[in-house]
Amino acid sequence: MKCLPSPFLSRRTFFRHACCGACGGLAAFMLPALAAEGRRTTLSANEALARLKQGNADFLADRQAPEPPTRHHERRMEIARSQTPFAVLLGCSDSRVPPELLFGAGLGELFIVRNAGNTVDTVALGSIEYGVQVLGAPLVVVLGHERCGAVDAAMAVVQKNATFPGSIGPMVEPIIPAVLKARSAAGNEKLKDDELLDLSVRENVRRTVLRLRESEPSLIEPQRAGRLRVVGARYDLDDGKVDFFVE
Repeated sequence: MKCLPSPFLSRRTFFRHACCGACGGLAAFMLPALAAEGRRTTLSANEALARLKQGNADFLADRQAPEPPTRHHERRMEIARSQTPFAVLLGCSDSRVPPELLFGAGLGELFIVRNAGNTVDTVALGSIEYGVQVLGAPLVVVLGHERCGAVDAAMAVVQKNATFPGSIGPMVEPIIPAVLKARSAAGNEKLKDDELLDLSVRENVRRTVLRLRESEPSLIEPQRAGRLRVVGARYDLDDGKVDFFVE
């Protein structure tokens, strides 16, 4: 069967067609075609960032309505066949850090990628690229958080040569360079474990942001064209505030 691009492809269908296109030499043209034909958000990157900041301010002030308009039946029907998220969010799997709640977002507003430690592997990167290239999100946010268990595990590897069962060890390996950098930056200063942990959380976010900004070709071009912005952020578990690292 011939693979034809459609603006309403499901994620499963997208990847099935991508594989078919690769065999027939079509994959290189597929993302541009999908991106051109699909509906996109009208928000700019700065407007999307402002929306997230306002949403977190509302979360802090308990100003969120029990059922925002973006969660009503009409909204479900509106986005049933296509989505136009205004931001891609790479966050941690931690159950205490639900992005939609932290930013007061509703259905179809955030394209969320989550794993323990908010790291970028092939699956996460492909998801981010899909959100930007196909869905047209103008903003990517890398969200770390206070007392991250995955970062703490990476610290245990560095400081105590700890080992973990199954796939947990390989999962935290990408975070180890952030811990080493944070410890090195402290120099001779004696840091408490919680201080090093927080510095490592921030460094882990910073390294991921730099990778997405500077090392991924599919994201560099839209940044140069002013269509995309990549920023980091940290969520405070104690007070609920999200601080953005705007560099």
